[in-house]
Amino acid sequence: MSERTLTVGLYGINGHQIHDVLLAHPQASLGATAGMPEQKLPKSLIEARDVCHYETLDELLANEQIELVSLCSPRRRDQAEEAIRCLEAGKHVYAEKPCAMTERELDEIVGTARAVNRQFHEMAGTAFEQPYLEMRRLVKAGTIGTVVQVLVQKSYPYADWRPESEDVDGGLLMQVGVHALRLVEHVAAVSVNNVEARETKLGNPRKDNLRMAVSMVMELENGGLASAVANYLNPPAFGSWGNETLRIFGTKGFVEAVDGGRRTRLVLKEKDCGPLAMNEPSQDYFIRFLSSLLGDSEMPLDLEEELHPTRMVIRAKAKIASH
Repeated sequence: MSERTLTVGLYGINGHQIHDVLLAHPQASLGATAGMPEQKLPKSLIEARDVCHYETLDELLANEQIELVSLCSPRRRDQAEEAIRCLEAGKHVYAEKPCAMTERELDEIVGTARAVNRQFHEMAGTAFEQPYLEMRRLVKAGTIGTVVQVLVQKSYPYADWRPESEDVDGGLLMQVGVHALRLVEHVAAVSVNNVEARETKLGNPRKDNLRMAVSMVMELENGGLASAVANYLNPPAFGSWGNETLRIFGTKGFVEAVDGGRRTRLVLKEKDCGPLAMNEPSQDYFIRFLSSLLGDSEMPLDLEEELHPTRMVIRAKAKIASH
């Protein structure tokens, strides 16, 4: 393990900001925040004398001590441009999903990162949390044979604070549906060639522009198929925030995780193997990114693999807009 530490800046709290990870990590320290109200920060960070608190991203970027910026931008529509500004200021970037809302922006982020020799990654660690990490291992080991069909469900609760404007969080398809495509591409390990999506506002108690459900049908690179649903219809009585299902059907059997990952099963042609034995812990994607920057390991996905689910939901959304 490298003895060097990395100084991190945090911008925004609109998403899964990483301040909790920084509190306990020996190779990263928080150097500054911007656009983060104090009431959203742990008391230990507010009182830390060596942490600067700014109002704007530009103030944070002017701090030469900051080497990496974690973006949970107040408006997701602005985040691609802000990521590019961070990269051009010489900072590595870790960005909430969707990191961009158009393909042009996505390509500009990747191109800028290469041009300035800085690393960019999206918060794309879905496949490296259990039980999906073990499912990925089984698929890549050929345990269920050739993947033919994948079924995904992502269901979260409705809440009054969910924004009507998709400019704020990216919208249901791009900020929840991208998880579904990651489960297909990063767990079932087959690239998506084409996505068709349909959305509805039915069931929205506010009667505004918030989409409540989306259905997707996908063609896979190997000739297989996938389907996914995402919605804001998970009832509180379910007992956990996310009601997720992932079933991967192959030529030798299937593997599944249901009820938000609480129940798993591997069934092969001649044997019901029962629940999965998860012998390794979940892997935090930011820590993997940090380790790669410090030269201790490599990222588990190359950047094109990592961002391809985002690229495909952007295309699916663009198709809806063109109809």
